[in-house]
Amino acid sequence: MKPSTTIAKKRLVLYFQVHQPLRLNKLNFFEIGQNKSYFNEDLDRRIIQRVAAECYLPANQMLIDLSRKVSGLRVAFSITGQALRQLAKYVPGVIESFKRLHETGCVEFLGETSHHSLASLHPSDEFPEQVREHLELMQHHFGVRPTVFRNTELVYSNSIGSRVAQLGYKGMLIDGVDRVMRGRTQYQVYQHPFQDNFNLLIRANNLSDDIGFRFIEGKNKLSVGKYFQWLNQVPDNNGVITLGMDYETFGEHKKRDTGIIEFLRDLIVTIDREKALRMVTPSEAFATQEVKDRLDIPDFISWADQDKDLSAWLGNEAQKDAFQHLYGLEETVKKSLGTEMLETWRSLQTSDHLYYMSTKTQADGSVHSYFSPYTSPYEAFINYMNILNDFKLKLKKAPHEEHLETVEYERRHQDMPEWAREQYAEGFGHNSLINH
Repeated sequence: MKPSTTIAKKRLVLYFQVHQPLRLNKLNFFEIGQNKSYFNEDLDRRIIQRVAAECYLPANQMLIDLSRKVSGLRVAFSITGQALRQLAKYVPGVIESFKRLHETGCVEFLGETSHHSLASLHPSDEFPEQVREHLELMQHHFGVRPTVFRNTELVYSNSIGSRVAQLGYKGMLIDGVDRVMRGRTQYQVYQHPFQDNFNLLIRANNLSDDIGFRFIEGKNKLSVGKYFQWLNQVPDNNGVITLGMDYETFGEHKKRDTGIIEFLRDLIVTIDREKALRMVTPSEAFATQEVKDRLDIPDFISWADQDKDLSAWLGNEAQKDAFQHLYGLEETVKKSLGTEMLETWRSLQTSDHLYYMSTKTQADGSVHSYFSPYTSPYEAFINYMNILNDFKLKLKKAPHEEHLETVEYERRHQDMPEWAREQYAEGFGHNSLINH
């Protein structure tokens, strides 16, 4: 890392999440067992090439250019394994761009799961296996082994923190959820209640979402001057402000013609010029900030939706049923099959697939709809379960070929949970169920 010349006591952590899921092909009931591809590679290629052109490449270049002018520049990135694989396949120039950015000495890469999954919720070896796979990806592409962890969608609890600590990480990023902070400041480093020397960095969700979701409200656009004033007004002069958001905010979710990339550039320039804040990476924050308290979080939290719990992915019976069926295949996948089936199963774990099944309404529902490629959450569920049932058939066939008559019988007698059977009989999902 470059040495910083700033003397501010208040520190600022700025980190970005880079993620692109593998999107699923449409598979109707009568196509189960027909050896149809699960993943829509053409759609994935088009989307990631567009996001690379509008966000990743110009935003990275802006940061590279700033590194030559701003001595105190510090940023962190959490790049999912799914994004890395697609970048390497479709737009390898983005990987090279991240390498050049890393070479500036201004960047820290964070640990993740290899498939942006909810494996941390399942008490098996799948979670540590995916964490180690992501480590190998980071080592392969950038020659680094992250020491700070960011779990999928900032899902966290004491138990997850303990698992991550046992994997050798020195800390995690989590969200500043009011019900677990219980009046304590978001602007300090905390320690795990049971794991000594395992620290927690709290995302300032309101300040983060001011950029991620409220950059433009009506005809009004957030100005650098106003936002910098808000940062200055944070009361803890010896604390650390942690801002975290999707990197795709800068050019994809907020289009380039809104000036969002220039906003980020000018904000960093202003921070450097005014000297009121010192930019640090997460590991630098852990090394320099005094830990004043332990933070006990027995229940699951996340950064998603207004509830900031697991309900974005497991809030209804369809999501829970899909999750249980998916992880119920683990033993069969790992005992019987090779890397191709394991990779497919892990790609089906990506949290986005469950996110698309959410039936939330109002503001949360609007966000879910924005990201979903489906016309309804019911269509997302039916399509996912069709693919999962097709995958089950492949699992049964792979170790030893079964008679085609048996396979066809099982295709026509797929298990349907009682709640889904009742909903189906009542017209659950209407045309989306019938057509997909």
